[in-house]
Amino acid sequence: MQQLSLPKIHPSAVVDDQCEIGRGTRIWHFCHIMRGSRIGENCNLGQNVVISPGVVLGNNVKVQNNVSVYTGVVCEDNVFLGPSCVFTNVSNPRSSVPRRHQYEETLVKEGATIGANATIVCGNNIGRFAFIGAGAVVTRDVPDYALVVGNPARHTGWMSEYGHVLEFGEDRTAICPESGDVYILKEGKVEKRGGHGHIG
Repeated sequence: MQQLSLPKIHPSAVVDDQCEIGRGTRIWHFCHIMRGSRIGENCNLGQNVVISPGVVLGNNVKVQNNVSVYTGVVCEDNVFLGPSCVFTNVSNPRSSVPRRHQYEETLVKEGATIGANATIVCGNNIGRFAFIGAGAVVTRDVPDYALVVGNPARHTGWMSEYGHVLEFGEDRTAICPESGDVYILKEGKVEKRGGHGHIG
């Protein structure tokens, strides 16, 4: 198993005290990693990324340019945050009304993708390997493996863990064309049932 190197942090980035940054993680130009945040191993944070206090990123999380991840957001392993996607943490902000103790939580589960310029309204969770299309505005929870697009985001299909649209047959199964993994659609939910054309 390859040993991960120490984190690489560009000189223009600002990293506050009491942050945790895992081995192999790369932090690029003009980022700000704020006090009390936790970033896992082998993550990549592009230019002009802000990680706010208390934010947790799992391992192998990719954060593209110009993304601010606010307090209340947790991203599990292998999450992809596309360029300029947007998180919120207060559903009814007012400049004159302090709401620091009313932050709402957003959980982005393992393997999910959030497309460029998408907006995730706080208090809504993104399921495992879900795929949020570019520019979508998410106003409700997104199921595992779901593909959602539009404003407000609507559920239009299902995606494999390799990022391919799943086409379900009459037997309610679908095969990822890249991995060969088999998926089953049951009662409005999708689950992976093993690989290489065999239901496990």
